[in-house]
Amino acid sequence: MGPGERLRVPRLPRRARPAAQRAQRDGVARVTDATGTGARLARLRERLDALDVDALLVSAPSNRRWLSGFTGSAGVLVVDAQRARIATDGRYHEQAQRQSPDFELIPAPLRSVASFVAPLLDGLGGARLGFEPAGLTVAEHMEWVDTIEGLPTSDRPRLVPAPGAVEPLRAIKDAAEIEALSVAVHLGDEVWAHAASCLRAGVTEREIAWEAQRHAYEHGADGMAFETIIAAGPNGAMAHHRPSDAAIEAGQPVVMDLGVIVGGYRSDLTRTVCVGEHDETFPRVYDAVLAAQEMAEERIEAGMTGGQAHAIAATVLAEAGYGDLFTHGLGHGVGLDIHEAPRLSADSGDLLADGQVVTVEPGVYIPGWGGVRIEDQCVMEDGRLRVISRARKLDLEVGGGS
Repeated sequence: MGPGERLRVPRLPRRARPAAQRAQRDGVARVTDATGTGARLARLRERLDALDVDALLVSAPSNRRWLSGFTGSAGVLVVDAQRARIATDGRYHEQAQRQSPDFELIPAPLRSVASFVAPLLDGLGGARLGFEPAGLTVAEHMEWVDTIEGLPTSDRPRLVPAPGAVEPLRAIKDAAEIEALSVAVHLGDEVWAHAASCLRAGVTEREIAWEAQRHAYEHGADGMAFETIIAAGPNGAMAHHRPSDAAIEAGQPVVMDLGVIVGGYRSDLTRTVCVGEHDETFPRVYDAVLAAQEMAEERIEAGMTGGQAHAIAATVLAEAGYGDLFTHGLGHGVGLDIHEAPRLSADSGDLLADGQVVTVEPGVYIPGWGGVRIEDQCVMEDGRLRVISRARKLDLEVGGGS
């Protein structure tokens, strides 16, 4: 490849996916429709007393989807001990009826969030109505208050903040969710392998990110789980660097962090490789990060706090002389959102438990040189972590000169 030339990857005809793969992919797409919502509603109803509320108003999109299966962009749920209702506008009536059979559809005008809430208040006079404060704007909250105050006194519920009402339930995945996440993780592994095969000196970070995205969509992804990170050389010292038009140079380490969405569920994978022959620093840093990850994956167990899990990897990196260069938490939960409970970070008191799907991603970041991060997605089973990610880790060098 000559100076100034750009990577040209031949566009091959898309191959039909095998029947087994299509069936698996189609099954995943149904996980967040009607599947399992009855059991999830039961778990939430058991939690209402602990929240000290009579009913819960659910407006956060991922919580709404997890509870009801509804994937539309506008709607609000209210769940109490007897009823489960969803309010949405005319664009989504048919969709809500198909996706949310456990919920009574309440037609609502398309004006504002408050216009969705008003029809759901019937029968809640005097009730303690919990709401999700996270993500709710001051203006929306004021609209809700105004809506309630506009009702006759006997029909007014009392709005009560209920932070973290649904998220702890979502943290424990059921079998269908773990299967969905596994499908996403394995597609993410394939996407990374393709992107890594395109690495060459002279290719830009943005071109590699595009190759990852193209391959993901062509092989069944619904979307990317987050903006792909391709960070070459000194850019790798920024943990969340955005791909640029900077050309990757021979000898540079490249941090590659990517994920895909399949059936609403997300993957998250990071590998770090070197384009061509590496310098003396790269294997030293890489070995320390890999040792920290392997120690964490081996020793993390159910019942630990996220802070205790983080400390396992942090101790390994500190003993290697890189403690001050590990600048973020060890990991986080993954599901319908890319960052969910539990948090695996120094100050986290979140308890780890079976059914949680988390990342383990220690990293070292050296200003002026670059970074190394290695990330797996794991599930807690029988008290221990099982690694789901399969992408290779030990081939440190890829590509080569232009």
